[in-house]
Amino acid sequence: MKIELEKFRKEHWTQEEVQNVELVIDFVQNLMNDHNFDYIKERFGQNPYKQHNQSMVDGIEGVLEVVSNFAKRYPDYMYDVKHIYVDGAYVTLHSHATNDRKHRGNPQKGLNIMDIWKVEGGKIVEHWDSVQPIHGSMRFLFWMIGGKFKNQNTYF
Repeated sequence: MKIELEKFRKEHWTQEEVQNVELVIDFVQNLMNDHNFDYIKERFGQNPYKQHNQSMVDGIEGVLEVVSNFAKRYPDYMYDVKHIYVDGAYVTLHSHATNDRKHRGNPQKGLNIMDIWKVEGGKIVEHWDSVQPIHGSMRFLFWMIGGKFKNQNTYF
């Protein structure tokens, strides 16, 4: 699944906002859809990256660990972007993630995800998210793995 910027682009976005969205799309496309973890490590690995999802280790290595393990368990994992919002340095993606090809496009399966990234100086420097498991097995999985704080940044 390819994230197509032109599908979401708004006329009122400034050039800086467009650049911020392009950077985030590059990150998300390679991380969540292409599972190109070597590219993420090479392209973004040296960036400061404050992680506000406390179930992940702080930094790029934390998100790489979680998503790569998830992709091993669910090789068909996909992140279908439904909306993109940008406000200066902040880029928000509202997405529907699914683990199985047959669930793509089914709003009663998968995960409802809101991700927010902060971009400074052409680098993704901070991340917040809110993840809502939609169906029973995903709710159970998140219940099983939740609750272990791996960084001190808080969710806010």
